[in-house]
Amino acid sequence: MIKEIAAQTGVAFTLKKGEKLKVIDPQGKQVSDMVLFNKQDPREKISSGKTLDFEECILITKGNYLWSNRSRKMMEILEDTNGRNDFLLAPCSPETFKIMYNNPEYHPSCFENLYTNLEPYGISADDVPTAFNIFMNVQFDAKGKISVLPPLSKPNDFVLFEAQMDLIVALTACSAEDSNGGSFKPIHYGILKDN
Repeated sequence: MIKEIAAQTGVAFTLKKGEKLKVIDPQGKQVSDMVLFNKQDPREKISSGKTLDFEECILITKGNYLWSNRSRKMMEILEDTNGRNDFLLAPCSPETFKIMYNNPEYHPSCFENLYTNLEPYGISADDVPTAFNIFMNVQFDAKGKISVLPPLSKPNDFVLFEAQMDLIVALTACSAEDSNGGSFKPIHYGILKDN
């Protein structure tokens, strides 16, 4: 069954080893931040550094694994119809909008949507790592300067993951204007049981 994450919100749920998670961009040009934790021991969590190191690549897509801080595989990417994701930038936070957007007012953020949905699992704000930013289009020039461009994802593009261990998963429909081409849209997801 496909479920919807409303614009600028998030969810958390468990995923068993062998189950598949499909994350869908129903309207196109919308980022989804994802973090992973070992269900048996949430101190083990997704690691950007370990993933980029072991996969020997900055652009993580079909055929790659997402690795933990304990150097273990957490997810395999089975399909990726868009092919552009980011694993460099941290989830947008209230401070992101104050510092980078010069906005002193309250603004929904992926960081807040991640940790508030993870709290029932005993995971706090300080436990949230760098997210795997599905559909996010981060570019970098020859000198390493980073720019965030609108996602390249088209309506109904998706990424299909397979859990390599029992997981706690948190997903968002990203809240940062620059990451989503200036608009906010929902994200769809579904859990496919291992048969």
